[in-house]
Amino acid sequence: MFKHYFEQLDNFQIYPIISLSVFFAFFIGLIWWVVRADKRYIAEMEQMPLNSDEPQNPKNNKS
Repeated sequence: MFKHYFEQLDNFQIYPIISLSVFFAFFIGLIWWVVRADKRYIAEMEQMPLNSDEPQNPKNNKS
């Protein structure tokens, strides 16, 4: 049953190649962003959970 379905697809081998290309493009882009990211921004985000000025439970915040 499935064999007949896959035989009808002309370019069935292209799907794994596209998936692999998208996978590598995403991680190459992520590595590029990490290398080029502003180090001050990274340090600020790194300290954000430790320097919280806001209440821990936002539901109790009465605005």
